[in-house]
Amino acid sequence: MMLANRVAIAFHRNVHFYKRIRVTTAWKDAGGYEDTRIPRPIGCMSSVGQFRHFAIKCDEPCVVKGVVIGVYSKEGEREPKLTSSGEKFDDRAQGKISDLVRETQMKGDLGKGMVFMNVDPEFSAVAVVGLGQEGAGYNDLEMIDEGMENARVAAGVGARALQLQGVNEVYVDSMEYPEQAAEGSALAIWRYNSNRRKQDRTQIPKLELYDSPEMDAWTRGLFKAESQNLARRLSDAPANQMTPTIFAQSTVDALCPCGVSVDIRSMDWIEENRLNSFLMVAKGSCEPPVVLEVNYCGTAPEDKPILLLGKGITYNSGGLCLRPKKCMQLYRGCMAGAAVCVATIRAAAALSLPLNISAVLPLCENMPSGMAVKPGDVVTLLNGKTMGIKDVSKAGVVVMADPLLYAQANFKPRLVVDIATMSYGVCCGLGGSAAGIFSNSNFVYKQFEKAGGLTGDRVWRLPLWNYFKRLISPTLTYDINNRGRGPASSCIAAAILHELVPCVDWAHLDIRNVGMITQYAPLPYLLRDRMTGRPTRTIIQFLYQMACPDNK
Repeated sequence: MMLANRVAIAFHRNVHFYKRIRVTTAWKDAGGYEDTRIPRPIGCMSSVGQFRHFAIKCDEPCVVKGVVIGVYSKEGEREPKLTSSGEKFDDRAQGKISDLVRETQMKGDLGKGMVFMNVDPEFSAVAVVGLGQEGAGYNDLEMIDEGMENARVAAGVGARALQLQGVNEVYVDSMEYPEQAAEGSALAIWRYNSNRRKQDRTQIPKLELYDSPEMDAWTRGLFKAESQNLARRLSDAPANQMTPTIFAQSTVDALCPCGVSVDIRSMDWIEENRLNSFLMVAKGSCEPPVVLEVNYCGTAPEDKPILLLGKGITYNSGGLCLRPKKCMQLYRGCMAGAAVCVATIRAAAALSLPLNISAVLPLCENMPSGMAVKPGDVVTLLNGKTMGIKDVSKAGVVVMADPLLYAQANFKPRLVVDIATMSYGVCCGLGGSAAGIFSNSNFVYKQFEKAGGLTGDRVWRLPLWNYFKRLISPTLTYDINNRGRGPASSCIAAAILHELVPCVDWAHLDIRNVGMITQYAPLPYLLRDRMTGRPTRTIIQFLYQMACPDNK
């Protein structure tokens, strides 16, 4: 019996159009007709009108199901091989999937595949996606578990392809890594739709695990991906829709239902606690500044917490040192560090991690006005040191200085991790490949390195040498200069923060290159030119390793 009117859609990762390819359309034996339409690229909407659409009256929304199946690449004389779940689906479809893989000459290359229509009566579309080499594991040179990352890529590319076909219920093959398949697919189908009309919004399909008993791992993956998507939503919102006050309310809405306490500190409290470096930047804007104190208690209350500090400049115009207009809109993402902190704590609560986490999030805008901080101003920090503000556009270390000192004194943490979109220098050095990490502890760095390899969102250690300390005190007028000397801006910012954490294990994550707009070879399961929410999953994995050191 001829296969029912099958149309395949080929797709390639990092390519932003899809080609509709005829496989076979003859199904006269089934009472149909032979389709003679010429395949066209569907990168523009004009080609969509060539295909017939049918309206069906439904009392309830129609469910359109699709499934993502993985296929391993061809090795030597061996043909591409379906995953175990894929083989079961192929048996169910009477061998049609393996026939189509041969017919279309699929090689199983990572992120490449096709969508087949009308192959199965239950699933209107089947995405078969390449997983690359079977048995891939940890690659020491790449510092990444390639098997896990391949599952994310294949699941993400397949889920997105089905989403573009109007599928609203996507079943995903575990591809031997159900947690990673959940992450890739949930990250790939997410869209920032808040400012579109309801009828114009991209539909976010429901995700389900296909033919696997490992629901716990799948659910963990969804938790982690949804947390990263929360960070993406907070970071991607326009600045007028994510002011410090709105960010604070969004944090309450996200965390309080999970049993996390959130304290919102207003201007009076900030002045009373003498967070003067933070106030110097905040007073240039009409938007009132806010400091959030977030506490998650996963173990005994007397246990020392891990402290997270997130830079929360909800819009950074550069102040009186105004930034170029070309990239001005990107700096709504300068609160990505605070967004990642909120998302991380939400995931920790959802996963019930057995450790205590505290976070301090200073939220403000950096704007030019008659009240704005001026180049050359000097502020006295809580530890008695003075900081000169040579460059107002480099407000990150200024905003974080006093909150960092305050948090250490009040929470007495066992470890401090600060996350900030700090400096363009890390973009030049690492592109979008990895977040820059600075740490005074080899153990802490090794844990982050391990976490990055498992999540596919890597970190790369940058130097924290005394050489850079000499660059932040260039004059006898004050103790610290917020700009320093020389082009190593990321290292200079880290050296300034290091001066403020003398007696505790500490790590500084500079996410300027990975946490803001995706510009440099984006991951296949993240959207180009949108905020990324990175490295949320890496920090979640790091916290898990700290909470459960005996678990692999």
